[in-house]
Amino acid sequence: MMRDSDTDEKRTQNVSGKRLMDRRGFLKKSAAAFGAISILPSHVVRAQAEVRGKDGRILRAGTVVPSERVNVACCGIGNRGGELIRNFGNVKWANIVALCDVDMGAKHTIPTLEKYPSLPQFQDFREMFDRVAGDFDAVTVGTPDFSHFPIAMLAMSLGKHVYVEKPLSRTFQETELLMRAARKYNVATQMGNQGHCQDNYYQFKAWSEAGIIKDVREITAHMNGGRRWTGWDTSVTEFPKAQPVPETLDWDTWLMAAQHHDYHRNFVNGQWRCWYDFGMGALGDWGAHIWDGFHQFLDLGLPYEIDPMKLDGHNPLFYPQASTLAFQFPERQDMPPLTVTWYDGKTNNPRLPEGYGGIEADPDIPSVNGRFAPAQEVPAGKEIYGKDLTFKGGSHGSTLSIIPEDKAKDLASRLPDYPKNTSNHATNFALACKGEEECRSPFEISGPLSQVFCLGTLAQRLDAKLLFDRNTKQITNHELANQLLVGTPPRKGWEEYYKLA
Repeated sequence: MMRDSDTDEKRTQNVSGKRLMDRRGFLKKSAAAFGAISILPSHVVRAQAEVRGKDGRILRAGTVVPSERVNVACCGIGNRGGELIRNFGNVKWANIVALCDVDMGAKHTIPTLEKYPSLPQFQDFREMFDRVAGDFDAVTVGTPDFSHFPIAMLAMSLGKHVYVEKPLSRTFQETELLMRAARKYNVATQMGNQGHCQDNYYQFKAWSEAGIIKDVREITAHMNGGRRWTGWDTSVTEFPKAQPVPETLDWDTWLMAAQHHDYHRNFVNGQWRCWYDFGMGALGDWGAHIWDGFHQFLDLGLPYEIDPMKLDGHNPLFYPQASTLAFQFPERQDMPPLTVTWYDGKTNNPRLPEGYGGIEADPDIPSVNGRFAPAQEVPAGKEIYGKDLTFKGGSHGSTLSIIPEDKAKDLASRLPDYPKNTSNHATNFALACKGEEECRSPFEISGPLSQVFCLGTLAQRLDAKLLFDRNTKQITNHELANQLLVGTPPRKGWEEYYKLA
């Protein structure tokens, strides 16, 4: 399925006649001359002067003055990208000004095009930046996991604020570079795990600070619904054969920095999530909505060991039918070592604590501190085992409950209150662009969380226990896994994005 670099270059040249300039030269120029007026959009030039917020503090570079609306360019306008556009369309401080999607005019992009018929439209994000970069302040990235990186890197290098869907990127190193670039260019960054602006965030923060959640040594986290690859033939060892590229789709740009694959319908419109080359499986998809509170407020950082305890239907190309992964985290300040065990797969349910509620225990199933639940009975979520208390919770913004119920009633009067949601994820990002709030899921917080998932997917892909050095950020027991922290080299013409940080 791979093609040599000469063929790739020829394909790229054939498609790029519509582009307005040499991209590699443009990228080198933007990286080397970020401060040069000749390439900076007008809003960035304006922000280089001392712009102050209403509280008198100096705003970050590229900040929109508080009286203005944030002009947003949207990369990815169908499926999840279309949902992002609807979210930002409801933010009174945001103004959508440009649309970009590699499949303009396809069934899933038509609703957005019909809603915004007068906006500039592009199939290639690089052309959008070439032509209208001066017209927008921020970029939303609602594209497949593997394509987040080049869009976000170019945007930040030009002083644009970025809202990037979860997980941040497909490889550990790409996320490392995104975090570095966010610090370098001092822009507002937000990852799209919406629970970080909902009650889950505020409750976990308040309860951990008050010592209600403490001495946690074990967490189970799970997503046991069917996935797009559920039921696939796991004996397959070759990618699907080429199909005709739809007339609406710019397939070369869809691939971005990824190595060449021939088009197939099982690579696009959400199907990309199935493949190691393009997506992050169930862990990268749902993990960000289930892990986010405890990862931040229990200060987990990166694990030192990832053990694939169960991989049903392991395959070298796409994700297993079911996975159980154990992540080991060390002591952190005054907190004990902690194991997070992740479960995915329709019948691969987690152990449930006594008093979970809602499911009758099966006396025929042996248990250790709990029991195994029948298939499909447990919603996506988590169980948190502290020294004295046990908690259960769902995903996204859902809050925790103390179990069993009688213990929750005894503690009710002592539980700290917590502030309720004041702005949703899109609003929080827009206000951060204006200098009025701080993003609640910036890359400095969401980046390490995404890297945990990158390590987990490597363990799935290689079916290997991995030992990770948290200081050097290297895998010490598996040479190929360590190489895959960086991933395969980008296609010819896409190398410069990796030099912008």
